[in-house]
Amino acid sequence: MNTAITLDNASQQDCLPLIRALVNAWQAFSGFDARQLREYDLTPSQADVVFTLGNTEGLTFREIGAQTLITKGTLTGVVDRLTEKGLVRRVEQHADRRCTRVVLTAQGERLFARAFPRHIGVLQARFDGLSEAEKREATRLLEKIARLFR
Repeated sequence: MNTAITLDNASQQDCLPLIRALVNAWQAFSGFDARQLREYDLTPSQADVVFTLGNTEGLTFREIGAQTLITKGTLTGVVDRLTEKGLVRRVEQHADRRCTRVVLTAQGERLFARAFPRHIGVLQARFDGLSEAEKREATRLLEKIARLFR
């Protein structure tokens, strides 16, 4: 039976250690990830787009949004900055002028080919600190937590 949460008992709720651990893990991971990506002069959002576009013939903004962690409102600015860096270009679709594909330039392809395997290797080395069973269990629990908030 759930008791009402009040100012007096809110700080005693058993979800707080889980919330702290989840936030701490995310902050540690995202900070580590961002530091690694500085080597390529990319933010995590920029790397997410470049890595998503790699090995494709380009994607629409909608497709990129569906496959990345970037919100729709942020994606245009990220693509703008990647365009300024010469890593991507926009290609108008003649059949539907509302639909624009984003494709890697030759420079973007070279960056992808160099950075993606190295970056995944660095992350894999960290996750190798977990057993295969622990990775599966962590994935299962994180997916379950995500469903609780949808």
